[in-house]
Amino acid sequence: MNGAELKAILKDGGRVFGTMLSLSRNPRWLPVLDGVGLDYAVIDTEHGARSRGELGDFLTMMNTTGVVPIVRIPIPDSHYVTMAMDAGAQGILAPYCETVDQVKEVIGAAKWRPLKGDAVRRVVETGEHVSEATKAFLEERNKNSIAIIGIESVDAVKNLEAILDVPGIDGIFVGPNDMSISLGFPDQYDRPEYQTTVKHVIDTCDARGIACLVHHQNPELSSYWINQGARFILHGTDRRALAEGFRTEFTELRKVAGNLPK
Repeated sequence: MNGAELKAILKDGGRVFGTMLSLSRNPRWLPVLDGVGLDYAVIDTEHGARSRGELGDFLTMMNTTGVVPIVRIPIPDSHYVTMAMDAGAQGILAPYCETVDQVKEVIGAAKWRPLKGDAVRRVVETGEHVSEATKAFLEERNKNSIAIIGIESVDAVKNLEAILDVPGIDGIFVGPNDMSISLGFPDQYDRPEYQTTVKHVIDTCDARGIACLVHHQNPELSSYWINQGARFILHGTDRRALAEGFRTEFTELRKVAGNLPK
């Protein structure tokens, strides 16, 4: 799958499935992702410790798999967007966006790279292009580009309708930890205030034909939000999969060993 195919599935009302890579750094590990049920993976550079060179090597290898590489950039800034896309990302996730201006900057860089300055501002704000030839060139060059906007605070939710007016958004990301902290109930995901807020985000986006990602760490919570309308499904991390896989299997092995005589 590539970015264009992933976007087509979402536009048609379908679902795509992915995870967050927060721990993995060796690109030789990436072929393991083929055949495990992933359509895409988000490589975390907001909280993950990766250099620019490491990210480039990681993306080069990931683009040999059938898993679409999306990079969570450190901040919603055009420099980080283009740096990730130039390295081989087919999409970016811009965290903690709260204003329309932040979103316009991200969309301009993700969708119209390498257009810069006043020219890209006019495209995003008015749809005015330098020329039809330039428009066609940039659309072809960026056909796989996926732009995901992070809505992770009360202020962002208040501005959601205006944010969604910016053309070119392919997905809206809800970060549960940040959102619950902003609401005043850290990591309390069963609170009605949290559930009502996230459901509002999903429904508002769905009315615009935009899919939502709600990133949770266990199957129960991820399943709950799938049932609530999340279609851009982001579940777990490589860190959690490694820990849970070892914990489950070694717990079982210890039970077997414990039933044997000493």
